[in-house]
Amino acid sequence: MRRAYSEEELDAAIEALTERERFREAESVVTAAAPKLQRVLAEALETGGWFGDAHEGEIRKAAAASAEEERLTALRTLLAEEARMGMMVGVAVGWALRAELSPAAGPGRGDEEETDEGES
Repeated sequence: MRRAYSEEELDAAIEALTERERFREAESVVTAAAPKLQRVLAEALETGGWFGDAHEGEIRKAAAASAEEERLTALRTLLAEEARMGMMVGVAVGWALRAELSPAAGPGRGDEEETDEGES
């Protein structure tokens, strides 16, 4: 059974990440796994259509803008959208990875969550 997290629990967990020492371990693990995680992220973005023809069209549109300020604005917007998408997909990948690594998740059970009693 999946455990739903309250908004308060999520807020507290996010706030905890602002404490440097609490974030350091996660940062170390991610740095070590970065090449593999980058591949998963790229595949997820590609599968989701984020880097397909529409993305290529936006790049061409930004590059072809006649006025420099218009080009800069289009490029800034495109980069911001890419960063947001990468972050959102990256968080989803991290969330799924956590589920796979959960003690309750045996082989093929990565999508199940622990219940409050620690059993699934």
